[in-house]
Amino acid sequence: MKSIYFLLVFVFLLFPEKSWSQLLHVADKQPISGIDENRISRIDAVLDEAIRDGQIPGLVAMIVKDGKVIYHEAKGLADVKNGRRMEKNSIFRIASQTKAITSTAIMILWEEGHFRLDDPISKFIPEFKSPQVLTGFRFSDTTYTTRTADKEITIRHLLTHTSGLGYGVIDGDERMKMIYQKARVVDLFTTEDISIEESVKRLAKLPLHHDPGARFTYSEGLDVLGYLVEIVSGMPFDEFLNSRIFNPLEMKDTRFYLNDNQDDRLVAVHTHQAGEWVAFPITFYDPDYPKKGAKRFFSGGAGLSSTTEDYAKFLQMYLNGGIYNGNRILSPHTIKTIMTNQVGDFLGEGGKDYGLAFGLVDEKGVQMGGLGSLGTFDWGGYFNTQYFADPEQDLIGLIFKQTSGAGNGDETGWKFRQMVFTLVD
Repeated sequence: MKSIYFLLVFVFLLFPEKSWSQLLHVADKQPISGIDENRISRIDAVLDEAIRDGQIPGLVAMIVKDGKVIYHEAKGLADVKNGRRMEKNSIFRIASQTKAITSTAIMILWEEGHFRLDDPISKFIPEFKSPQVLTGFRFSDTTYTTRTADKEITIRHLLTHTSGLGYGVIDGDERMKMIYQKARVVDLFTTEDISIEESVKRLAKLPLHHDPGARFTYSEGLDVLGYLVEIVSGMPFDEFLNSRIFNPLEMKDTRFYLNDNQDDRLVAVHTHQAGEWVAFPITFYDPDYPKKGAKRFFSGGAGLSSTTEDYAKFLQMYLNGGIYNGNRILSPHTIKTIMTNQVGDFLGEGGKDYGLAFGLVDEKGVQMGGLGSLGTFDWGGYFNTQYFADPEQDLIGLIFKQTSGAGNGDETGWKFRQMVFTLVD
């Protein structure tokens, strides 16, 4: 498998980068080399059907091949209550798709020699010194017992969700949910007046699920790393992302919080109730968080909003071997490191490995079919957004929706991905 990744990186070096100025839109009605255009029509019909059947209220889907946009369509409604139609430049809360961007920021600083991946995080955030592992818990009063972990949490552990940290209110362990809530650790995003420094330092005092490096547990590790970016760079996290990633990649609509000109393009979060799509209520988070509130909390794990076009530029940078529009973000060597399995067999036999920023399709995933070539990288977000990028085919697919809670049989995610990989002639 390692030889495949090396080959893919070598291919990056042989071919020139693809930038947005070279993109060809389907609307231009020019033939697309190597693509079966009849099959693009099939994808379009499947997505139309999903809207008609009420599986989802609306979506934006995009396919990029060899740096050219071969499909980009908006369907349905962005706001059911107000009848606002979905547009190609609609803005979505991308939640956990933020993680790959935060990981990229960390690797930019790693390239500059600020730290090693196996440095303990306590070297930079002393509150994480001598982490403790949860051993007992009393539900009656939320008190707990711990033991000292067998090792320190490293930057690599945080990147790969092997630190032992939990995820609060969305954690699979009810004990951790109660512990995090009591400590007022912020999960995902917030409109409250709090900084990532404050939340991370609260988190550092809490027990771990397990010893660092013992297994894969999806966590707030990327929020910790967002704070690390601030410490190392001396810049607020949002400013670092703007200057080092978003501005060079021309990702003008990717931000933690929206300005007045962007507010009207934000897609409403919907849930399905009593046979219809309605606005999602305020629960542990406020669905309007990108538009209002204190706007101080920059969640490295889930806080960003973006468009399909912006995120496609980010993915194309990776397919280009770290460069886009003449701006180098990462080196090919770093891309190779990011795209290697970092978690061993922790993810089991589900067809995926995990690198330093993405899920990675392994041999089992290729055998399963519909996931892409070996080394295809992907992830998604809490509000029903998904993406994938295949280095072997130089192929990107994104399908963004905005739903939470109760659904209505949405099958567009797997159908879209499966059908995209049948386009290549």
